[in-house]
Amino acid sequence: MTPVDTSERPVVLVWEVTQACALACDHCRASARPQRHPSELSTAEGKQLLTDAAAFGDGQLVVLSGGDPLARPDTVELVEHGTDCGLRMTVTPSGTASLTPTAIEALADAGVAQFAVSIDGATPTTHDEFRGEAGSFERTLRAARAIRELGVPLQVNTTVCADTVEALPAIRDLVAELGVALWSVFFLVPVGRGRALDPVSPARAEEVMAWLDGVARSEAFGVKTTEAPMYRRVRAQRGGDGAPQRRAGVTAGDGFAFVSHTGAVYPSGFLPSSAGNVRERSVVDSYRNSELFQRLRDTEALTGKCGACSFRTVCGGSRSRAYATTGEPMASDPLCPHVPDGYDGPLPDRQATADD
Repeated sequence: MTPVDTSERPVVLVWEVTQACALACDHCRASARPQRHPSELSTAEGKQLLTDAAAFGDGQLVVLSGGDPLARPDTVELVEHGTDCGLRMTVTPSGTASLTPTAIEALADAGVAQFAVSIDGATPTTHDEFRGEAGSFERTLRAARAIRELGVPLQVNTTVCADTVEALPAIRDLVAELGVALWSVFFLVPVGRGRALDPVSPARAEEVMAWLDGVARSEAFGVKTTEAPMYRRVRAQRGGDGAPQRRAGVTAGDGFAFVSHTGAVYPSGFLPSSAGNVRERSVVDSYRNSELFQRLRDTEALTGKCGACSFRTVCGGSRSRAYATTGEPMASDPLCPHVPDGYDGPLPDRQATADD
C-alpha cells in the first residue's frame, strides 16, 4: 500500500449508492429493503460527488457499495465517470439475480478496478441462510469465477460472528481456490440487523486474529480485517519483540470515509454520526476539516485502556464498535482483550464474555 497522509485523504472512500437489495442478510448494517429510497443521490449528484472526490488526489479508491449497487440502473455510468475522473473504482455487488456475466462484463468495460463479493459460509446452506436467499452462494461463486476470467482483481468479504467463526478455515480454502487478491474479514459491529447476532468473545477474537496472521503468512492472497484494527497489534506482537510499530491501516474517520445513499458523510457506515452532506459541502471538506473527523484522527483523544495503550497509533481500536456500544466514539473497543501494562482503570463492558 502506498503511504497516504490520512489527515488529507482517506485510503478508502465508500459510497453507499443505494440501500435497495433483494437479500435480507443477518448482519446488514443498512437493514436493506427491496425498494430504492426516493431521496437517494441522483445520477448527476453522484457524478458531482465523484468529481469532488478526485480532489483528494490521483488514484483515490472509491467503493460503490449498498444495499446492492446493481439495484441502481446507472452504476455502470457512475463507474465510467469515476474512472474518467482518475478514481480507482471498486464495486461490491450482492449475490442476487442481478449479478450476471453481462453485468460483470459491463462494469469491467467501464473501468472497474476491483470487485468485492461476500462469502459468509463454506456451503450453500450456511451462506444462503446467513444471506437470506436461496441460490446466493452459487451465484456468488459463478460471479467470482467470471470476474477472475476477465482478469479483474477480486476481494472476498467475510463476516465473523458466533454463527460463522467455525467456518473460517473452510472459507479460507474457498478463497484460495478462487484466486482472490484479498480476503477482508469483518468483525461484527452491532448495528442494523447485526444487533440480533452474537459477536465472538474478545478471547475468541484474539485467537482468530492470530490464526489470520498465520493465513496471511502462508497464503498467496492478502488478508485484512474490517472494524478490527487490533489485528495490527496482534501481528506486531507475533512478528518478534512485540514493539509498537508505525500505523499501517485505517479506522473510522482516519483513512476511511463513508457517504450514505442520501449524501450524509460519516466516518464509517458503522459510525452514523454525520459531518455534513455532499449536497451542501464537499466530501473533501468534510473529511479534512470537520470537527468529528479531526477528533477521530487524534489518538491522544482516546479514553480508557485504548488511550493508555502503547499500540494506540498502530491499532486505535474500532471507533465504530465503541460508538455502537457506548455512544462515545473515543471510548475503548470492547472486542479487544489486551490490557496495557500498568493500566488499572475501567475496562469496557464486553459484548460477549464466554469463550466461544
